[in-house]
Amino acid sequence: MRLSTLYRNLWFVILALLSLQSCKFEAKSKEKTATIEENTTKEGNVVVTKAGSPLWTPYNDAAEVAANADHAKKKMRFKFIQSKVVDKNEVFQPLYKAVSKFTRQQYERMKPMVLEQDIPTIQAQIEAGKFTYEELVLFYLYRIYKYELPNETTLNTVIALNPRVLEEVRSLDSTSEGHHPIYGMPILLKDNIGAQNMKTTAGSVALLKNQTDDAFIVKQLKKHGALILGKVNLSEWANFICDCPNGQSAVGGQTLNPYGRRKFDTGGSSAGSGTSTAANYAVAAVGTETSGSILSPSGQNSVVGMKPTIGLLSRSGIVPISSTLDTPGPMTKNVIDNGILLDAMRGFDASDDKSVQADWNENWYRPQNTSLKGKRFGALKNYVERDSLYRETLELLKKAGATIVAFEPPEVKFDGFLSILNIDMKRDLPTYIEAWVNNKDDVVITSVEEAVTFNLQDSLVRIPYGQARFDGILADTTSTEGLKAIKKRLRRAGMAYFNKPMAEHQLDAMLSINNYDAGVAAVAEYPALTIPMGYRATGEPVNLTFIAKPLQEGKLYGLGAAFEALTKARKLPKGYSD
Repeated sequence: MRLSTLYRNLWFVILALLSLQSCKFEAKSKEKTATIEENTTKEGNVVVTKAGSPLWTPYNDAAEVAANADHAKKKMRFKFIQSKVVDKNEVFQPLYKAVSKFTRQQYERMKPMVLEQDIPTIQAQIEAGKFTYEELVLFYLYRIYKYELPNETTLNTVIALNPRVLEEVRSLDSTSEGHHPIYGMPILLKDNIGAQNMKTTAGSVALLKNQTDDAFIVKQLKKHGALILGKVNLSEWANFICDCPNGQSAVGGQTLNPYGRRKFDTGGSSAGSGTSTAANYAVAAVGTETSGSILSPSGQNSVVGMKPTIGLLSRSGIVPISSTLDTPGPMTKNVIDNGILLDAMRGFDASDDKSVQADWNENWYRPQNTSLKGKRFGALKNYVERDSLYRETLELLKKAGATIVAFEPPEVKFDGFLSILNIDMKRDLPTYIEAWVNNKDDVVITSVEEAVTFNLQDSLVRIPYGQARFDGILADTTSTEGLKAIKKRLRRAGMAYFNKPMAEHQLDAMLSINNYDAGVAAVAEYPALTIPMGYRATGEPVNLTFIAKPLQEGKLYGLGAAFEALTKARKLPKGYSD
């Protein structure tokens, strides 16, 4: 038998097994909802049960999987789409009765005042009595239920809802007067960030029952009056288990891009944070990045993402990859919201040894000078040569009075980068489990090694794409001294990559595309702000990324606000505009 024929037959066998798993899950769900199908009614524009439960039935996704088998991008060749672990009826049922009472008329009245609007505008509407914080929460929940329950429109992005969010919103003051601007704003969290009343799974079946207290940044958000609306999907273990499709996890299934479901990559690993923000499922979302995990999905979903200086935001209570390079960060529809959300999360955390307290004035994220005139930006020659949208954007910046200096980046070696992640995670995961997991008897692992063994017990469900990166962690024998040397060398290399041209040409910032230079920014520990730049001819979103020196987030917001005002590039995804 020819090798190609053997592979083809093997692929059909895998599809058949996946289809069988899906059918088993479908049968199980139908057992639970048999009486639901006999007792449905219409409330507003949505089908609901008389008991108040949502009507959702799992489906066989084999046809959709097969349709993507020949996708031009390998990462878009899915093995499954629908979660085989999470029943959406269990996720959406607790709040559905309240959401079903929020009428289509209320939604349509609020839509122009909320959809795509920034936080100051929304707060002004609340101040004027146009709607309340509770109605704002219901507005976003209505959108989530409207698009996430039908299998034809679901992005597989919201995988948990805060069952107490309506109780929490009712305890707020009527307006944000005297409060931080984040007050009363519904926020979604990537599901590797700890939050009470919801599990923190990192997308892994091994952490399916993981209960923790609020992560430090979540405590900060709540202190300022923000509302945690729910959790969103991610690339499992923050994209550090295998060379998998972005946005897939065993728990959440395959997250899809609202600008092209099954057509465009979601980016990873904060795929759910990017897709949910793009679709206006909340005011904003929080992602995390080790190397590109905020910048990538922000670019792929046409949202604003900030990878801050490492240590500006605490990592305590977040499922780790690397205590050297990890950071959370805000993902929003516009620059001002990004600064507001970042500000609401920051604060010194004594339990995080990289934590810093930036001495910024109040409202530092509201830049006074947002002009591009006289600013100097570095552009990488290879991007200029090969990317027409990047070239067109540079011309716009020039017309706005900026100076563009194109250059070849210095050659630096970044070998050893993977060992930082391998050895850090090998050490940091047990520390996290010991310090943060409240129900240790229900969490079946305490280490990467145990996770590998656990996954092998049911590989079709737990690791459908394998776990090559976990295997790599166990195989890495880099010593403590060797790791220290790698970290020191790579940080110097990353800083040289940016510092040399910035000093030579007196640059305000470097200009990149999406997450193209995320690895260098990671090892240099430099902040990066990515902002919608436009769309390819295919409709795929693309971002311009500004990179500056440590703790220059305020400067980046000034540059970003000016760029955003100049281009007004972001567009709401068409299928999610109603």
